[in-house]
Amino acid sequence: MPRLNLPRAAALTCALAFAAAAIAGPLDSISKQDANSGLKAALEAGSAAAVAKLGVENGFLNNDKVKIQLPGILEQARPLLKMTGRGQQLDELVLSMNRAAESAIPLAKPLLVNAVKSMSVTDAKNILTGGDTSVTDFFKEKTSAPLAVKFLPMVKSVTDRSGLAGKYNATMGQVAKAGLVPQQQATVESYVTQRALDGLYLMIGEEEKAIRRDPISYGSAIISKVFGSLK
Repeated sequence: MPRLNLPRAAALTCALAFAAAAIAGPLDSISKQDANSGLKAALEAGSAAAVAKLGVENGFLNNDKVKIQLPGILEQARPLLKMTGRGQQLDELVLSMNRAAESAIPLAKPLLVNAVKSMSVTDAKNILTGGDTSVTDFFKEKTSAPLAVKFLPMVKSVTDRSGLAGKYNATMGQVAKAGLVPQQQATVESYVTQRALDGLYLMIGEEEKAIRRDPISYGSAIISKVFGSLK
């Protein structure tokens, strides 16, 4: 078959349509266009809802599922540090870490949108026929590395305001070189960046499961049509 010189957007639409058409089972009754539109709508709805819930004041701090606690070694030393009068500093550091994550999360939205636009045929097929976290897995694969790069400076700008963060970094940098703690915990900003990403993908996963469980509640007929047919 000769290759058609389609514009990028049209080529993507065709690719997704062929992916949906290749899927056997209940999706056979849904048009290629509906499958394509429903998939994109689901991805956009789930990621936007996760960002909206986390990227606000107390989005992390008041959510026990994603709240960022002290790095392991500091948490273990908390009783001793409180005895030496550092309890308030520890509380301030926890607040600072969660505020940093809340500030960074909105940066994720453009990258999540771009991930949807760049879906391949294989991506689309895996998402439509995968398990309850196939959407989450797709976003994690496509965005975790670039998001870490974007989050880190924002997180650092917030956590640097905590005097205890600087002291932690000075000490843990040496400890990490000796292999006594994970590299992710070598600095407060690297620790918070990873925890922010973990929280984001956890919440995208929650939204994805909710869409699959009750698609009509998301107010989109096309999401309901596509994902409802997968039950």
